[in-house]
Amino acid sequence: MSKKAASGKLLGLYRLVTRAATPLAGMLVAWRTRRGKEDPTRRNERFGFASVDRPKGPLLWAHAASVGESVSILPLIRKLHDTFPHLNILVTTTTLTSARFVQRNLPERAIHQFVPIDMPVFVNRFLGHWRPELIFFAESELWPNMLTTAARAGAQMALVNARMSQRSFSRWQYFPQTIRSLLSCFKVCLTQSPGDADRLRDLGAPHVMHTGNIKFDVPAPPADPSELALFRAAFAARPRWAAVSTHPGEEDIVEEAHVELARTRNRLVTIIAPRHPERGPEIANMLSARGHTVQLRSQQRQPQRDSAFYIFDTIGELGFVFRTVPACFMGGSMVRHGGQNPIEPTKLGCAVVHGPHVGNFTEVYGALDLGGGAENVRGSIQLAQAMGQLIDNRQKAQLRANAAQAALAPYSGALDATLAALEPLLSAALMPNRQKPPTA
Repeated sequence: MSKKAASGKLLGLYRLVTRAATPLAGMLVAWRTRRGKEDPTRRNERFGFASVDRPKGPLLWAHAASVGESVSILPLIRKLHDTFPHLNILVTTTTLTSARFVQRNLPERAIHQFVPIDMPVFVNRFLGHWRPELIFFAESELWPNMLTTAARAGAQMALVNARMSQRSFSRWQYFPQTIRSLLSCFKVCLTQSPGDADRLRDLGAPHVMHTGNIKFDVPAPPADPSELALFRAAFAARPRWAAVSTHPGEEDIVEEAHVELARTRNRLVTIIAPRHPERGPEIANMLSARGHTVQLRSQQRQPQRDSAFYIFDTIGELGFVFRTVPACFMGGSMVRHGGQNPIEPTKLGCAVVHGPHVGNFTEVYGALDLGGGAENVRGSIQLAQAMGQLIDNRQKAQLRANAAQAALAPYSGALDATLAALEPLLSAALMPNRQKPPTA
């Protein structure tokens, strides 16, 4: 059997399995809805049913799975929205958290929908309704049915702010022809780093350009000045730090670090902003069971004087956190998740501490660590030691924050480079006489 035939057979098997599993999709979405992972009022969107009509004229579909991808692609969406007033923009997301974030930040004319489950009938229904001329997938979204069906329908596709971690690269090497077939659907892959570009080329992507990480050009998260003043005043002179974008297992490490820090720091307060805000009550219950006083942001907007832990279980409010604490621990790095993006705290002058597992942001953390703008720690004891120095010595925290900003300054400009690389696709999609893509 030829390599091409083997790849086609594997993708065909995937289509066959996902088609056969279609009757189970309803049960899957119902289960996710019961767990608070789906919007019960918009469940049909996951089956490809649109909740709004398709607007007339050319349409760009941009897909960003979660909050991280949404943050990276929104500056691009805003720029396109302002530059091309006749271009309709559809943005899809997968998670509830990302949907809420996108809906709060989308430009006026843009539309949000939940992405359909990657089963042929749902993908065909979705593409048949929206008929996008242009499709942008953010970072590393490679759903086989979605990609191959859209390519057959004639849409121009790009992988923007693309990344391919070493871990994913190693896995895809077991299926070289399959990943080559999927990557061939893209007219261009625009990568965050040279390493991402090399890995995508090695996997067979036909047109790869390193344009940089758009997240370096994302504005700092906002915070209402009057509410921020009240928030800061509520802490008064209390020593404080934050653990941001934490994942399951990391809150235990944070709690141990808090206990160690609190031995010598009276009235210490630790702010936790979990990666998935819906985990807030679960984290609060765990901490309360261990004898700590805990508050949830969703229940009390302002911290109380006796709270040891204050949990941000809300969306789009990290600007309050980074403007209030001298230093933060970036989660996803003490567990084998690959780390979370440290650019936002860096822009707001908040010193960064992280764990050893930062493979998703190797370039960013590498630049920060090399320039003295971040510190790599292992376990709760090292976390407490590093954070204690930054809490006690605001000058040291400020120097680290300044070093971080200097280390990341050379990486700006990715948004302009991305737009320039996408210009040929945009021009082709917006040509007035361009033939409409066929229905999927």
